[in-house]
Amino acid sequence: MFARTPRLLLRPGWMEDAQALAMAIDDTAVARNLSRVPSPYGLDDAEAFLALPHHPQLPRLLAFTRTQGAPRLIGGCGIHLNEDGAPELGYWIARPYWGLGFATEAARAVLAMARANGVTDIRACHFADNPASGNVLRKLGFRFTGRVEPRYSLGRDAMVDCLLFEEGEAGRMNDDPAMMLYRDALPVAA
Repeated sequence: MFARTPRLLLRPGWMEDAQALAMAIDDTAVARNLSRVPSPYGLDDAEAFLALPHHPQLPRLLAFTRTQGAPRLIGGCGIHLNEDGAPELGYWIARPYWGLGFATEAARAVLAMARANGVTDIRACHFADNPASGNVLRKLGFRFTGRVEPRYSLGRDAMVDCLLFEEGEAGRMNDDPAMMLYRDALPVAA
């Protein structure tokens, strides 16, 4: 599975990508927002990830910028089966590329691929202290279910509250506890 978006090339990871993958994701600020990525993240971790088998209906892709020069690895996005066997969206973006819309762009393409393969009822989640990920999910049309559950973060080596989302109409920002916490932490203009 491959996809092109206006700014990205999404493709499966190859063993030749191991060094770039290790460099892009070996950032505690990135790893702390992911449940299955250790911190530090080394070349062995990247090679083990790239050697995982691919499910024929579930895209798991690396995201590269489409520039005039050589493409740069900036993140990854895919659908995996969660502990309950339900399809779940996951994504990460290297810190230099945060806030530029790449997560939304990559996830939109991956969701379209999954749906074209007959995958439905996709879920997603984000750690409560990562409201930016909630913004991405709402832009993609996911809605907060009202459920919060602890999930283990390998990068933090700790259980972390995780907000659960499902496909559907995007809820209001105020429905998301992380957004309320985020909003309450903003300075008040005088």
